[in-house]
Amino acid sequence: MKLEGFDSHAAIASIPRVYNFAADVLERNLKAGRGAKPAFIDPRGTWTYGQLAERIERFGAVLRSLGVRREERIVLALLDTIDWPTAFLGAIKAGVIPIPVNTLMTAEDYRFMLADSRAKALVVSEPLLSKFVNLIGSSPDLTHVIVSGEGAHGHANFEDLLAAVQPDPYTAPTNCDDMCFWLYTSGSTGRPKGAVHVHSSLRLTAELYATGVLGLKESDVCYSVAKLFFAYGLGNSLTFPLSVGATTILSPDRPTPDGVAKILRAHPVTVFYAVPTFYAAFLASPNAAERSQLQLRYCVSAGEALPPDIGRRWKECYGIDILDGFGSTEMLHIVLSNYPGEVRYGTSGRPVPGYDMRLIDDDGKLIEGAGEMGELQVRAPTSAVMYWNNRERTRQTFLGEWTRTGDKYVRDEDGYYVYCGRRDDMLKVGGIYVSPFEVEVALCTHPQVLEAAVVAWPDEQELIKPKAFVVLKSEKNACDDLARALQDHVKASLAPYKYPRWIEFRIELPKTATGKIQRFKLRAEALTR
Repeated sequence: MKLEGFDSHAAIASIPRVYNFAADVLERNLKAGRGAKPAFIDPRGTWTYGQLAERIERFGAVLRSLGVRREERIVLALLDTIDWPTAFLGAIKAGVIPIPVNTLMTAEDYRFMLADSRAKALVVSEPLLSKFVNLIGSSPDLTHVIVSGEGAHGHANFEDLLAAVQPDPYTAPTNCDDMCFWLYTSGSTGRPKGAVHVHSSLRLTAELYATGVLGLKESDVCYSVAKLFFAYGLGNSLTFPLSVGATTILSPDRPTPDGVAKILRAHPVTVFYAVPTFYAAFLASPNAAERSQLQLRYCVSAGEALPPDIGRRWKECYGIDILDGFGSTEMLHIVLSNYPGEVRYGTSGRPVPGYDMRLIDDDGKLIEGAGEMGELQVRAPTSAVMYWNNRERTRQTFLGEWTRTGDKYVRDEDGYYVYCGRRDDMLKVGGIYVSPFEVEVALCTHPQVLEAAVVAWPDEQELIKPKAFVVLKSEKNACDDLARALQDHVKASLAPYKYPRWIEFRIELPKTATGKIQRFKLRAEALTR
């Protein structure tokens, strides 16, 4: 149920004109007497709020000593350790613009981001440095390279720089609407786009979702499978816990079911954030943590729509619902959510307090009633102000107060939003829309299926039909008979025209670093066959 007494309008109105998010969260925690309370725990140890504040002030002093000025940009290619919040918040407090980037991208992606952002400095984890070796000398604006790790390899070392300066309480005189940080989108439809966010948006995502939906508390211990560079992970592991004085577990490692189970056993995690594919993999793992070993209060999912079967099986196994929600890089975090005690699997829930939704049909008209599919648009107080240096895409996406999501939804009679698919993923069979997600959900209810992706595929007459790429729980079971059985399984639960005409078994599906299935890569195979 919604948090009683929560006023989203008051939360939005409470942010003063002169405002710096980093200074705000530090001051609030220190004034509340949390200086000795753990803020982050990573493989190097436990870091208190007092230690975090000192590291942030030292990093701001480092940037000023290097001559990095207000509103200039720095790129952060960092694994999830204490150095990530140190650099991110240290830059923000100094008025410098941090740009966290996906740590699994290619050298060419990084070349573009460095040039597009005109970054003055690069802060990079030592294991990632090799991807930048050939870029450092050729990036025209890059003047400083700082390496987080044991070896600096001829560059400045992060810890050495912090140790060489004194903590400086300086806070840049920023406003709530000043540019604060950027997040590059995944670039699935071309070059990555730099979504520009302001200072107030970080606090508002915490007020509206973490407080308004989850009721996050100082006593919570948080862990997110989604990494900090991802908008979802940034809220989960930094914005939300710091806003209430909670503790966060950070891990630089790639999340695997075994590794995450180890973390959940070792720490009293109360709020767990993951993506649907990870929940499915965790349930299928023979080494997953047992119910008696966990202290979970909330489990949250985003990044992709959660198949209902996964939610139900998780509830049966661990006795707790998964709160599925929807958000985007452009809106910074979750804007549609299932609420504690009001979970309806198969939906993305209802609007988060402070966010307004509307559905627009193919002719650009507003959909008033329930049951009709349209593109979701959101009036979001946390929406990015633009895509940097990309006026055309900015004008297409940010429509005054409203932001186009590119996602197709149906609103039911109770106000719950049912995900149908990305605008580009939707396919028409015989002139009728088919939601690939609906077919994937049906496939995943088969006991042998781990995950599935459905895309548009041309038949011999170049007519579009659904094709399914399926990962089995045991790949040795792949055969033609099982493929036919899966087709019959879908026909039994959906309208016959929706069943996948072809089923191709795969060992794995292409995914982003955050676990989101890259259907566009599968669709591309149809063009090259």
